[in-house]
Amino acid sequence: MQRHTTTARAGWKEKVEKVGLVFHTLDDDSGSYWDESAYYEFTAAEVDRLEAASGKLQDMCLAAGQYIIDHNRWSDLKIPAEAVAAIKKTWNDEPPALYGRFDLAYDGRQIKLLEYNADTPTALLEAAVVQWYWLQDCFPKADQWNSIHEKLIAKWKDLKDYVTVPVSFGFAASVEDEFTVGYLRDTAEQAGLKTQAIRMADVGWDSNTFTFVDLENRPIKTMFKLYPWEWMLKEQFGARALDFMDKVQWIEPIWKMMFSNKGLLAILWEMYPGDELLLPAYFDGPREMRDYVRKPLLGREGANVQVFREGEKEQTYGPYGEEGFVYQALAPIPCCDGHYPVLGSWMIADQGAAGMGIRESDTIITNNRSRFVPHLFR
Repeated sequence: MQRHTTTARAGWKEKVEKVGLVFHTLDDDSGSYWDESAYYEFTAAEVDRLEAASGKLQDMCLAAGQYIIDHNRWSDLKIPAEAVAAIKKTWNDEPPALYGRFDLAYDGRQIKLLEYNADTPTALLEAAVVQWYWLQDCFPKADQWNSIHEKLIAKWKDLKDYVTVPVSFGFAASVEDEFTVGYLRDTAEQAGLKTQAIRMADVGWDSNTFTFVDLENRPIKTMFKLYPWEWMLKEQFGARALDFMDKVQWIEPIWKMMFSNKGLLAILWEMYPGDELLLPAYFDGPREMRDYVRKPLLGREGANVQVFREGEKEQTYGPYGEEGFVYQALAPIPCCDGHYPVLGSWMIADQGAAGMGIRESDTIITNNRSRFVPHLFR
């Protein structure tokens, strides 16, 4: 893996906007979120290793899901008791799931799992589409680990007999979430499904028919939601989602609460101690670790993270942590010319590992200001 600096395309803002990325610049105009002044180059052998590692991690996580259920590890994950029955049922019934993203540390030698974004991963449009067009413009003879778009469409085609149209796509208020949902709607429509978008705040509840409804008061039968399950269950009508789980087909299904929780890292280490793809991780503290990271179980975008390294502490702030923490060994994230890359490996359900997106930071903590940098391999 090598980091190269390069010259951005002339009119790059207009080019990325044309393929859907309108949030290419940070809100305060202090820099670019999409950054094509650099790129990462891999060998084909490295891509093969990353793809194989992602497949193995997926198998390990599936085994961990059954382990959590069999050993009643709900309190460790701070999953509310009222959600357990629905998680077990959907796990056994295997309703449709769509996608997830492993965040990996890779220093050219070791591949280590940082966390699994299994419920509401973003940075999808950038990985699937925007960096692909960058490659065609700048390095048309090179290749890229990227079949995300094709595999998403293939997955939606697989789901055509299992979903009820129109498939509703729910999102929160952020621009990033709206355009991620817009992109996923496009892949579903390319697969032949009718869709509609709706803000989660606009989803209603009809107490006469005991159904969730859209703004036209039509029942919502299938809904992809870019909205965390732990947030949903705290909403005014969150309990209705549990009480009437059979009324709506939720994508992602509620069993994803087991995987989107960073306590999964400690469960995996308990099951596979010493595995080459894992970092030591514990619920009850750092134990013997001197260099480690404390992460909130339900944290997002690098908030409320503490890094302890060589006796020094680095931390970020935010609204998370009340639910508890997991303690994970410090990962071998390389420093490339003063930048710290984290590799996002995209998994499409039943389609396997589909491609990679790279977020780059000026510190070892990836956050909502970290840049997306494209990649290629030769």
